[in-house]
Amino acid sequence: MHFAPVLRSEALKVLTLRSLCGTLLAVFAVTTAFSALAGVPHASDADYDPLFTALSGVMPGQIAAIAFGAVVVSSEYQGNGIRLSLAAVPQRGRWFAAKLAVVAGSALVVGLLTSFAALLAARAGLGAAAEGLTAGEQARGVVGCGTYFMLMALLAAGLTTLFRSGVATLSTLIPFILVIAFVIGDAAGGVTEFLPDQAGQVVIHQTHDGTLGPWTGLAVTAGWSVAALLVGAWRLRGRDA
Repeated sequence: MHFAPVLRSEALKVLTLRSLCGTLLAVFAVTTAFSALAGVPHASDADYDPLFTALSGVMPGQIAAIAFGAVVVSSEYQGNGIRLSLAAVPQRGRWFAAKLAVVAGSALVVGLLTSFAALLAARAGLGAAAEGLTAGEQARGVVGCGTYFMLMALLAAGLTTLFRSGVATLSTLIPFILVIAFVIGDAAGGVTEFLPDQAGQVVIHQTHDGTLGPWTGLAVTAGWSVAALLVGAWRLRGRDA
């Protein structure tokens, strides 16, 4: 079977499953709402970062992006749906590539729309406090935030393929992102800078310290995602459906 019909069938799965559409809607709603709430005037100080404040909704929004990547894959393992999918597309690598293309494309489009809406909502509240942001910084924040959402969704998709369980993925990734970096931050020194969430979120800061810059930080997150996808692909090819 050619790649195009496989891609089309995988896209239809996303568009016709309410749970998947719901998680994408949650990415938009949660991120925009939290950014709007954060978009209130702040006293000017050395630590104030208007770009990060405007896009701070990415913190809760990434949970929905992770859930999307996990649910897209885990839905295949419910009721042995994976057996039907692989019977229709025996080339497992082609099927997996189509699945990932749908995850990446959907998360990127929704992520870009979300980050743009979040920035507008927050700027309306920040007013003069956001005047220091240049057009380039805002464009970098929007594009970087959308890309970050995509990479986190792919990371979740890769881990779900490895674990064959969305629950296991969420139970691993969410505590890792919300707790681990803060718990080991002081003890580990600069190591936490290279964790997938910490590295990727550099792109939504107006200024940044440390080793990684906006795009090198996203590259580190991309490395985590690629590693998870490679391990997931290995598990998919080496185990019976």
